[in-house]
Amino acid sequence: MQPVRRISLIDQTAEQLRQAVRGGRWSERLPGVLRLAAECDVSTRVVRAALRQIEAEGLISGQGPGRSRGIAASAPCRIDIPMHPLRVGIFFHDAVADRQLGYMVELQHALEAGGHVVFHAKKSQVELEYDLRRISRLICETPADAWVVGAGTHEVLKWFSTHPVPSIALFGRRRGLPIAGVGPDKVAAYTEVTRELIRLGHRRIVLLCRKLRRLPEPGSSERAYLKELAAHDIQVSQYNLPDWEETVEGFHALLSSLFQVTPPTALIIDESPLVAAAQQFLAAHHFLVPEHVSLVCSDNDASFAWCKPPISHIRWAPGPVIRHVVRWAGNVSHQRVDLKQTQFPAEFVRGGTIGPAGKVRELQH
Repeated sequence: MQPVRRISLIDQTAEQLRQAVRGGRWSERLPGVLRLAAECDVSTRVVRAALRQIEAEGLISGQGPGRSRGIAASAPCRIDIPMHPLRVGIFFHDAVADRQLGYMVELQHALEAGGHVVFHAKKSQVELEYDLRRISRLICETPADAWVVGAGTHEVLKWFSTHPVPSIALFGRRRGLPIAGVGPDKVAAYTEVTRELIRLGHRRIVLLCRKLRRLPEPGSSERAYLKELAAHDIQVSQYNLPDWEETVEGFHALLSSLFQVTPPTALIIDESPLVAAAQQFLAAHHFLVPEHVSLVCSDNDASFAWCKPPISHIRWAPGPVIRHVVRWAGNVSHQRVDLKQTQFPAEFVRGGTIGPAGKVRELQH
């Protein structure tokens, strides 16, 4: 009988990295040693030894001290067109708003360019009122090989994480769930927005966001906003993060109630279609931006650059997010399990719609 060969931790790590390179996980360069050590759950010493092994094999090449190793030109490239094109369903959070977002259109085109067939679920989470029974019935009755779930609630994404059809959370409350996910990290940008408004003298700041960002508890970005308010001795209440019915009528009813008593001097709104609705409301009631009310969108939209003054907003690059989803779909098409969750940085763009806190009259009827 042949003796059992014990594989060292360095060899195991080298094989893990070797498969990742050959599978096309990275396009041109490997991540740094610290990140690789965290992903492989080993020490940096083990990673460095493993990297020396696969560098000797010619799969990767050193780029000099302090620089990430490059993937050799001779290494197998990622297959962009999948062996088995997928039927990819997009399950919108709110179809009315999400269809207008430029990056959702770009995502669909990118998936189609990868050889997949893309379609939209007949109804959105909002239309189904977040009812898991109705959602599960719709998804189970809809033929699909993979699902992209837009801005899902924790409960919705938890259901998808147990569904046999692979899915990826595009934004949404995915933390702690065994589901692939991608989106921007806005925590630092929210903190900067809030701090800048407070510096300009604003004390009545209101954040308008969807139910999924408020319940069952505020998300990480919303918590950063509330924490910054409290740090400047602003008493935090439901006024700062109000509840509202997610309909056109519900949104306008919320604005009316806000400006009837203790009108806010600054609004942070989490979607560009809702910003447009708020601008229309403010103009109809003769409130000027930013003279009376400062306005910030926590998302980006190409139309903001056409506004005069440009809308203050939080910007993130959709390209890396879209490429992440396309790579995930490629992995699914090759029957590879991919539960990786990735966040990309976001930044605050000041624009011209914020200014010193002004005096805002109460709304008269």
